[in-house]
Amino acid sequence: MHILLVEDDVKLGELIQYKLKKQLYQVEWALNAESALEFIERATFDIYILDWMIPHKTGIELCKEIRMNKNRTPILMLTARDSITDRVQGLNAGADDYLVKPFAFEELIARLHALYRRKETNWEADTKKFGDTLIIDHSTYEVSRNGVSILLSRREFQLLSFMSQHPKQILSREQLIDRVWGIDADVTLNTVDATIKLLRKKLDDPFPDKIIQNVRGLGYRLVVEGGE
Repeated sequence: MHILLVEDDVKLGELIQYKLKKQLYQVEWALNAESALEFIERATFDIYILDWMIPHKTGIELCKEIRMNKNRTPILMLTARDSITDRVQGLNAGADDYLVKPFAFEELIARLHALYRRKETNWEADTKKFGDTLIIDHSTYEVSRNGVSILLSRREFQLLSFMSQHPKQILSREQLIDRVWGIDADVTLNTVDATIKLLRKKLDDPFPDKIIQNVRGLGYRLVVEGGE
């Protein structure tokens, strides 16, 4: 999992980051909402962990802003507030789960795993539509562009599926390897390039508008409007 931790308590942030990394998770740590939004703009994450009380903009306000931008990434709120009213407020702001401080690290891990499984299950059940341009049916593994059915290999479909979760975002080759092939897979950056080339041949070459862009030195992105 690639996790964004937003926590202004330095000792607690260091401890959480250290323990999550020991579990082999990739963790970025932001001390405030502004830094968190910069991370979100630059990279993709599987889960956000937001502390309720952070400087300038609260975790609740940050949560609302994330959801206003149609970002579906699961959010786990951390807070010392344990009343029903507070929990309802956090969930209504768009949080997916809520963990009260102090907490056992084992419970944090269990909740992260539950959120991750829920995300993967929900995503695989979706039919993703980008207007009339691109339709991806995860239940049948069918893809169509401009009404034309396109047959993809399993790996090509997985690659397109992941890119479609993060439209317009630049995804590095390393990120694609991690999420499509698996971080321990014996593949190279050239493998990513070769698979992208095959995908573009099927998805872009027959059409005048190209939706898979190569951002030199950074990676690739899927440029499509909308997304339902």
